[in-house]
Amino acid sequence: MIMTIFKALFETMRPKQWIKNLLVFAGLIFSLKLFEISALVRSVGAFFIFCVVSGCVYIMNDMADIKRDLAHPEKCKRPIPSGRLPVRIALLSLVVLALLAFVSGFLLSVEFGIITLVYFTVNIAYSFKLKNIVIIDVMIIAFGFVLRAAAGAVVINVTFSHWLLMCTMLLALFLAICKRRHELYLIKEKPGKHRLVLQHYTPALIDQMTSVVTASALMAYALYTISPEVTDKLQTDKLIYTFPFVLFAIFRYLYLVMTQNQGGSPEKVFLQDKAMIIDMFLWIVAVFAILYFKL
Repeated sequence: MIMTIFKALFETMRPKQWIKNLLVFAGLIFSLKLFEISALVRSVGAFFIFCVVSGCVYIMNDMADIKRDLAHPEKCKRPIPSGRLPVRIALLSLVVLALLAFVSGFLLSVEFGIITLVYFTVNIAYSFKLKNIVIIDVMIIAFGFVLRAAAGAVVINVTFSHWLLMCTMLLALFLAICKRRHELYLIKEKPGKHRLVLQHYTPALIDQMTSVVTASALMAYALYTISPEVTDKLQTDKLIYTFPFVLFAIFRYLYLVMTQNQGGSPEKVFLQDKAMIIDMFLWIVAVFAILYFKL
């Protein structure tokens, strides 16, 4: 019985979506501190703390959305709406895990602890109010990604670059908007019955927003790689050669969303699509080769 509940709790915390928390390592990699043991250990600690905090957010979301999830063809199978994880136990677990995460976060770094607290607070507002406000809903999702990247920077005492903010925000907006498009496709009849904000979105609006954000994200990354500030700091002007991998990733994702009706779970795309996996691997290899081996 205990193991069954534990498994249901772990499932509710969405471990597959913890891939998003890898953004915590962005500051470590692009500050050229990857091989500094102390910085690496602090970043790993920050990653696991953020996994617990984001897991608590998912528990809270499922508790707040029980009725609406029951009307969803896929989400009704989740532990809380299906009854596999009792609400009382979910609430107790949420409180205990959140306290442990916040205490650990502040012990690691005061600034990091504040960011995790802000992330959790913003997501409380999102779960109970902001997710029902058109456009604000996807911007809050994107803000969560920015906070992850910022947390990874402050925990190793490096400056949070405005370039990192722009690129992270735009990429996260791209993923969030694509997710809304998938939801519109999945729930064609009475979309507002599951997520109220879907009543305010139309395929045409989503497609226009996707076009704007896609172009902006690609341009931001391209400008980042050739910025004099960045080339001086990283001591290389060759990061621009990683741009084709980013371009392919964006186009591949759009292809999967527009023609294969995917995008509802970005983590599944990045973990299951072979072309995306190969492209991301090549991007990582290229970044490491350029930044750390000065090729």
